Amino acid sequence: LQDFRLEFGHHQGRTSSVWHGGTATIVQSPGDEVWGIVWKMNTCNLSSLDKQEGVEDGFYVPIEVNVHTEAGKVLTCRSYQMKDYVCGPPSPQYKKVICMGAKQNGLPTNYLEKLEAIETNNYAGPVPIMEEIEAAIKAEKINSA
Repeated sequence: LQDFRLEFGHHQGRTSSVWHGGTATIVQSPGDEVWGIVWKMNTCNLSSLDKQEGVEDGFYVPIEVNVHTEAGKVLTCRSYQMKDYVCGPPSPQYKKVICMGAKQNGLPTNYLEKLEAIETNNYAGPVPIMEEIEAAIKAEKINSA
């Protein structure tokens, strides 16, 4: 995604009760880029995705962006931008999930390094959703062994 950058923040200055830190958004930034994965899905699933992304709660708003693929195609895609946010670092757990996803999906090494360099808020308390994710990954490894 060209001319955007990844940022982290708190909707209306409130820290995420799920992730205990800032969550991701994209902002226009000429010359910058955000790497990610494009998922193809049916439009009948948009309301479910919007709900997951906090649209109905007013946290995020869906936007259309033009994504340039490595193969040279330009795809019109749906993304989400946080509304009314105050910049704030993510928790180490949220950063870990972002970095794991980027690595799992083969994003470029230099972009992975950029993600790994993101400063966190050093939150060390419990993050139940992270524990669920780690348990699911562990179960997947056991089942595929």
